[in-house]
Amino acid sequence: MTVTIRAATPEEDGLIAQQFYQMWLDNGLAVEVMKPDWDAITRDYLQQARRELGYQAFVAEVEGKIVGSAGGQRFAGPYPITFTASFRVDGYIWGVYVEADYRKRGIGKRLTQRVVDHLKHMGCTRVVLNASPSGKSVYEQLGFQPSNSMVLNL
Repeated sequence: MTVTIRAATPEEDGLIAQQFYQMWLDNGLAVEVMKPDWDAITRDYLQQARRELGYQAFVAEVEGKIVGSAGGQRFAGPYPITFTASFRVDGYIWGVYVEADYRKRGIGKRLTQRVVDHLKHMGCTRVVLNASPSGKSVYEQLGFQPSNSMVLNL
């Protein structure tokens, strides 16, 4: 199986949105908790992130079919960025998704590495992501370390 990883085009935002939505469903979220206009919300976000944060998605193709995607951008929050760029510029990876029939073949790892390379090229000095249980081992293989992120469900 030959897998090609390439930069996604803005015309593929609908596909990126669909795979982002499917990622949530595959991670156990019910359809009922998703907003009915999830597609428009995601596409709007992609356009804004592309303009303001250097967002770029990458897709994995097998025989002309897109079977996975991942994106990344400069991290813009949740607090004011008061560090100098020589100290830290965070990048953020999100929406890493591979269709079920193509998992466990290194595609997610290759997509993630491509996003890391993009963020490094943009001047990011550190990359952050939120790993799903199924993705954690992939990110650890790429050198990601557990962080001090903590969650309190209310």
